[in-house]
Amino acid sequence: MKNLIIIACLALGFNAFAQNDTQAETLLKEVSTKIKSYKNISLDFKYELNNVSENIKQETRGDVVIESEKYKLNILGITRIFDGKTLYTISPEDEEVTISTDNTDDESTITPSKMLSFYEDGYSFKMDIVQTVKGRKIQYIKLSPMDTNSEIKHVLLGIDATTKHIYNLIEVGKNGTKTTLTVNSFKTDQPISKTLFTFDKSKYSDYFINNID
Repeated sequence: MKNLIIIACLALGFNAFAQNDTQAETLLKEVSTKIKSYKNISLDFKYELNNVSENIKQETRGDVVIESEKYKLNILGITRIFDGKTLYTISPEDEEVTISTDNTDDESTITPSKMLSFYEDGYSFKMDIVQTVKGRKIQYIKLSPMDTNSEIKHVLLGIDATTKHIYNLIEVGKNGTKTTLTVNSFKTDQPISKTLFTFDKSKYSDYFINNID
């Protein structure tokens, strides 16, 4: 779920901002401040993957609740729960639970807890086009990876100019794959269960437990 996991990327390190577009820097800081002011964020989203040359087209919907580093993500019939230390991937179809530590250092596994912050490190950025979508002004920022060996060609981050919330994220790969994540619903500071990010093993007594160290 390499491309899907891009859904969660907004941790912001501004040490490279001085080398980038001033307007883009200001807008990203506004987004960062807004995101960090929330206790939790609940997103419903549409995920699209297209590669014309390979005749690949996939579209699905999902949802995620994020609180600090913790998250619960539902997509493609699979639930992923990260409690801050351990990642539980639950597959009802396979009747299997995979337990592992979360490898956040891997570029290909940008996690939901970072979806709204991934661009803080490793990217140069500049202002791009403005579009009007259903009456909303969406300002795009183009992010280019500093690592020349990156599989990513560039990323377009669409930001609602009024709310300063992320509207969508478009990743274009060097292999021609285009991944688009569009936020359909953006809710904040919702009442959530204290056990939302807790894996209850008793509910999966009939499942195969696959521990990965």
